[in-house]
Amino acid sequence: MKKIASFTIDHTRLQPGVYVSRRDFTPSGDCITTFDIRLTAPNRQQAVSPQALHTIEHLAATFLRNDPTWQQRIVYWGPMGCCTGSYLLIQGELNPLDIAALLKDTFEFIAGFEGEIPGATARDCGNYTFNDLPAARQVASRFLSEVLADLNDANTSYPA
Repeated sequence: MKKIASFTIDHTRLQPGVYVSRRDFTPSGDCITTFDIRLTAPNRQQAVSPQALHTIEHLAATFLRNDPTWQQRIVYWGPMGCCTGSYLLIQGELNPLDIAALLKDTFEFIAGFEGEIPGATARDCGNYTFNDLPAARQVASRFLSEVLADLNDANTSYPA
């Protein structure tokens, strides 16, 4: 069986960053860009705890779907099974620098968030107690300072 594209990336060299994972076109011709929001260096840095990644999912999805400029183009935000990042799907043929400000705003929101996590109730979520806000805030702060503060070719282009 042929490997899917995301399994052909050299994860031993992949660094935290914002990458275009793929672009797909709908039957009507719309482009959907899938971004790899890589929060840690796979297999070299500790993965994000599933609880923190779940909290990041709730906060990022809520923030993005309420952003007045981008909300109509946001398709999906969800965690990677390996717990090293998340996927962000947006309508449009976009590059990492096109969404840099949006990601900074999103991760600033997460890093500074206080209070009840949106959607973290038994009625709204299938595993509502499976959250870790302090860890999510820490991951967001680190991603802001180590990646989003200086997006460049090294952290926006997959290793060759």
